[in-house]
Amino acid sequence: MLLTSGQISMAISSSVVFIFTSLLFLSGYILQQQTVRSLQLAIKPQPVVQPPPSPVLAKHFGTPPGHSFFDKYLASNRPKGGWAKVAYVQLLREHLHVCNAVMLFAALEEQESMAQRVIMYPKEWDQQGKDDKRVDQRVETSKRLLRNAAKRYRVVLQPVEPMVKVGKESAFPLAGLLSLSAYKRVVYLPPSGLVLDTSGLDHLFTLPMESDMLGISAGSEDETTPPSIVLLQPSKEAFQAILASLPSDRYDEDRFLSKIPLLADLPEDQVHVVAKTSGLRFEDDAFDADEFLASTSYVQVSDPDMLGPEFDTPRGLINEARPKKPQPRKAWVDIYEKYRQRRMDVCGLDLEPAPKSAQGTSRTSDMNHGN
Repeated sequence: MLLTSGQISMAISSSVVFIFTSLLFLSGYILQQQTVRSLQLAIKPQPVVQPPPSPVLAKHFGTPPGHSFFDKYLASNRPKGGWAKVAYVQLLREHLHVCNAVMLFAALEEQESMAQRVIMYPKEWDQQGKDDKRVDQRVETSKRLLRNAAKRYRVVLQPVEPMVKVGKESAFPLAGLLSLSAYKRVVYLPPSGLVLDTSGLDHLFTLPMESDMLGISAGSEDETTPPSIVLLQPSKEAFQAILASLPSDRYDEDRFLSKIPLLADLPEDQVHVVAKTSGLRFEDDAFDADEFLASTSYVQVSDPDMLGPEFDTPRGLINEARPKKPQPRKAWVDIYEKYRQRRMDVCGLDLEPAPKSAQGTSRTSDMNHGN
């Protein structure tokens, strides 16, 4: 059968249309698949490349270099129940010591201590200022500092009722810390003091304890001397026993503290946990101020002839209290000056005016000129 010219032309035209239609379809399909793959790559989450660990953040605590003993110990030893079950606790009784407590927790936050933080304060402070028409600046300052401690340094604020009545005054015994049964162990640092390195203090949460309370003195072996640091293992049983033993009409905390068994400081080749400024006057010529400041965890700032580090002490009292030898005097002056600066940086507070009975012509801020 012969095809006509019209049929041949139609067949050729149909073939051409079919071929170009197929090519167009294939190109569209290929373009579509490429677009889909591009979208899949764009949507698919990319693997996160972890930066190399920081030499400070890789540690459990942000401690200065050279404290290898505590670094290694804390890396393999954790408190019983974990760090959520141990806490530093400050028990406030006076508005004067609120800033000191906040300074302590600021140092713990800056040096990355993993222990919990608690401030116990008189519940009556919450009502002070609300019922009075006159504004008490001390109360307002304390409330501001407590709010800052909770917000900036992750401190738990716990108002407490008085446990013991002493005449007309309410007393808040240190033994009340045993009521914090949510924690396996708490560490109390009495005011006033300066935290230099938290790793040595954090080590206290891992020490074995054979009693509910244990004290650490600032190098003194005299058991009648109140401890500079107190460790407690809270429990309902221990708290009830202490509560029953407290007299209802009087309470002598120094006497109570003197009965707490003492733990000697760490060996000389390790970091000192605690020191006291009053002990610097007994140091000899071999004492090194820089080494002392670099190897001490906590310094209790207390001298019998001084008003306290919170006060603008007259120069005459400063000259009587500070050590005579150059290196111990340097450490002593540095500690008081550091306390003053931290008080300003953390709390925004200058030194308190000295009582009129102790006022002189010279001020604590001039002490560096007398080195």
